[in-house]
Amino acid sequence: MTVTVIATRQPSSLHEDRTALLAAAARGDEAAFAALYRELAGPVYGLALRVLRSPAHAEEVTQEVFLEVWRTAPAYRSERGSVLTWVLTIAHHRAVDRVRSVRASSDRELRFTRQDQPLHAPDTDQLEHLADAERVRSALAELTAPQRESLVLAYYGGYSQREIAALLGVPLGTVKTRMRDGLRKLRPMIHT
Repeated sequence: MTVTVIATRQPSSLHEDRTALLAAAARGDEAAFAALYRELAGPVYGLALRVLRSPAHAEEVTQEVFLEVWRTAPAYRSERGSVLTWVLTIAHHRAVDRVRSVRASSDRELRFTRQDQPLHAPDTDQLEHLADAERVRSALAELTAPQRESLVLAYYGGYSQREIAALLGVPLGTVKTRMRDGLRKLRPMIHT
């Protein structure tokens, strides 16, 4: 009876293999880069597809990611994370950039389309909305800069309190306090 043993790589040796391939690619070894590509193209494409939900955009982003990996391979530092983590981080940033780019492009198209439409007098709802917006802008101007910044990031930027804390480099409790105090101050100014 013959037993076939299939060798499997352990996670640590896989990490070492990828690190060695990336180091060789950093020195210009195209074969090593091709092997790294075969190893990581699937996870990169999968991540891009999950973010973009478009196979065509995901393919383009995958190509851009590996072009960036080829160009920046010497910048990789193994003490900061695995090769897979580094490459997937690049992929995530590229995919998010693509989402923003596509959204901005469609917004520009929409604005251009609206400019082609004939102008007509605003209705009562539009006038009320404009008055409300002006009241909010005036009220925001009365807040302290930290309160205004936190509220604008939350309500106009769509950030969560935790994300605002990270963006501003302040504790979460500080952001919550700024927002609570700011909203308390805004309430009587807006509802007059």
